[in-house]
Amino acid sequence: NENDLGEKWDKCLTDMAVKIGAGIGLGIVFSALAFKRRPWPIAFGVGAGFGMSYANCQHVFKYPEL
Repeated sequence: NENDLGEKWDKCLTDMAVKIGAGIGLGIVFSALAFKRRPWPIAFGVGAGFGMSYANCQHVFKYPEL
């Protein structure tokens, strides 16, 4: 159903925004407190957030009955 597909995309994009935002936030905190303001913790946080949300989206589209 087209409506179900739209809901899945909305859920995936929302999940992606939340996880990337959390990764940026944690990256900024760790960059400021522990790593002498280096940029790599922020990039790592963005990548980890994107990767987790991508895996969740794959699961939602591949196994819709779960």
